[in-house]
Amino acid sequence: MTIETSFHRTGINRRRLLGTAAGAGLVAAAGGLPAPARAQGRSLKIGSYGGYFEDSFKKHVYPAFTAATGITVESVTQPNSSDWLVTMQQAAASRSVPTDLSLYARDTMIKASRIGGLLAPLDLASAPSAANLETYYVFEDGSGPIGVGAMAWFASMVVNPGEVEPPASWAEFWDSSKFEASLGLSKLFNSHFLDVVAATFFDGAAAFDSREGIEALVAKAAEIRPNVALWWSAESQMEQGMKNNDIIGGMYYHDVAGLMEAEGFPIRSIFPKEGNPQDYGSWCLAEGSEKSAEALEFIAFSCEPATQALMSRMIGTAPLVPRNLLDLTDAEFSAVSGTPAIMPAYEAYLDEETFIKETWDKMLAST
Repeated sequence: MTIETSFHRTGINRRRLLGTAAGAGLVAAAGGLPAPARAQGRSLKIGSYGGYFEDSFKKHVYPAFTAATGITVESVTQPNSSDWLVTMQQAAASRSVPTDLSLYARDTMIKASRIGGLLAPLDLASAPSAANLETYYVFEDGSGPIGVGAMAWFASMVVNPGEVEPPASWAEFWDSSKFEASLGLSKLFNSHFLDVVAATFFDGAAAFDSREGIEALVAKAAEIRPNVALWWSAESQMEQGMKNNDIIGGMYYHDVAGLMEAEGFPIRSIFPKEGNPQDYGSWCLAEGSEKSAEALEFIAFSCEPATQALMSRMIGTAPLVPRNLLDLTDAEFSAVSGTPAIMPAYEAYLDEETFIKETWDKMLAST
């Protein structure tokens, strides 16, 4: 998965809605809001990634928000990449606003901040539940907070537990006595495998601070080549390799691996001691939107533990609020999340994109 990849890539049917305390809490929240918040005629345009992801929001999240606030939502399909920045730049030039709120991956949000004039600062005094999130998930630039975390997802270590003892560390993947010609890894330079290398053998993201450090990361990644049977470019390749037992380990998506395991396939997602790479999306307000009050109500709603739990159950995303605030069962939580998390070196991938890609591709070409 690249930094700008979609949340749900396979279209697998996910968790059915149950009559849970989370759902009841969302509906009950309507009674706790002040009367102005439930005034009729208020609306909000929200952009989100299409397909299953957007459909799930339209079916489960937006109706709960409308029930709680009276604010209707118009869903807008958006790409989850820099293509959206082009759309927003064109909209800003024409003084139009395609959406009030949009979902931005962290790297895309950083790009928007650097461009300027695309995202409006958020008055989080009007969204006190944003304090439920760790400060890392509230992104600020010189204008103030411009992004509030919505949900997260993981790329994780996976193994066939019938073929190999689940490793305690990513470092074990370099052991040819266990994994020679048996691993599957993404061939994309920004798939976060370099972040795994940095967390396992170096001083984390600091290893990306220089070109020498980046070269050292790629050199260490090169040492795993004898153990890689598949450098996959489409996730279906990795999925099929695990199902066929052609591959006994590698790096894949935590939520999809859990679904495959539940269906009886030989795969298990593991959080080793270094952790797994985590990506996340943020809600960002478009510059020029006249719906900042409604947007902040949705952000506040999104940051409520009940909403975070609903998204985990119905969309398969990892929550961004502390575990002890959620009513998720242990099984529900482990299906979408885990600890620790490896935070990717987003700025380095932006600042040194060409150098990292060329160095990585040169390494792959020499296999």
